[in-house]
Amino acid sequence: MAYTKQPKQPKQPKQPKQAKQPKSTNQSTRRLPKTDAALRRTLRREVPSTVALVADEHDLTVMSHYRTFTFDDHPTYLRQIEALLKTLAGSQLHTTVALFDPEDFAEYCAEAGLDPDAAASRSRYTAEIAARGTGLTYTGQPLDNLLPQLINRAVRQATWEYATMLLADLGECADCGQDIGRAAFDRASRILMRLLEAAGPGRHHLVCSVPAPDEQLLAVLHTDAAADEPAQLDASEGAEFVTVLATGIALESPGGLVLRTSTEGAPDRLHGWRLHQGRLLPLTAGEVFSAYCTDAATGEPLSPEPGVEYCAGFDTTSDDPDNHH
Repeated sequence: MAYTKQPKQPKQPKQPKQAKQPKSTNQSTRRLPKTDAALRRTLRREVPSTVALVADEHDLTVMSHYRTFTFDDHPTYLRQIEALLKTLAGSQLHTTVALFDPEDFAEYCAEAGLDPDAAASRSRYTAEIAARGTGLTYTGQPLDNLLPQLINRAVRQATWEYATMLLADLGECADCGQDIGRAAFDRASRILMRLLEAAGPGRHHLVCSVPAPDEQLLAVLHTDAAADEPAQLDASEGAEFVTVLATGIALESPGGLVLRTSTEGAPDRLHGWRLHQGRLLPLTAGEVFSAYCTDAATGEPLSPEPGVEYCAGFDTTSDDPDNHH
């Protein structure tokens, strides 16, 4: 068969290139160059602030003796502090407020070799107290609400530090070699767990009061417990409460503990105990009633609180193997 050469196919013409679309000039998507000042403002929004607050007239009078501290009127000072806090919050800055203690500040400056009559020294002290964790986050709350919370936080911290120091100074037991403070803390922890377990479900409010060599120690604890579940408590509050109770146990101080339980649709229940020679002994219902219904200052009887049942305490230490400490 004869071979026939096929004709070449004509080349297809090239398609013209599409013109590139210009980039959008929308201001919301285009990143504009920033000035140094704008960049610094951006960074400033990511730096947390701390404001140290002088609590009362007496403390402000002490601070006014420093030439560089310009305030001598507490109401004016508080107004300026509140305005500063609102300005920082308006700039979306995370701000912590702490309590400024003039006596503690003077000791801090003496130990660090700082001039107390200098703004830089006050700034360093403010950073120091913020690091202790006793400050509160400012969320726009009025100073009338914030100030009592700050004072309460500072008192709690001081109580915990003092009680911890007392326990640490007790040393070891001469008979068994145990660390007395540690043994008392462990025992107080077990007692608290037994109290909450025996109290059952509800909202629990516990108060422990113990006299110490230099001051009266007071600890408060709030917990919530659902049915068939362990009580939920704040770790810091729990540690402070256990430390104060442990101090009373270790020092064999006379003291007391009260537990108030609230449940929906039922009267509040009040239970009480007394510390005696390192043991937490339950009070009778009559003793609890008498303690609550007697004026501590005058000894005069008080009316019972409505909607409250005065109940005996329950045993918490009978099975404790370490009750000799």
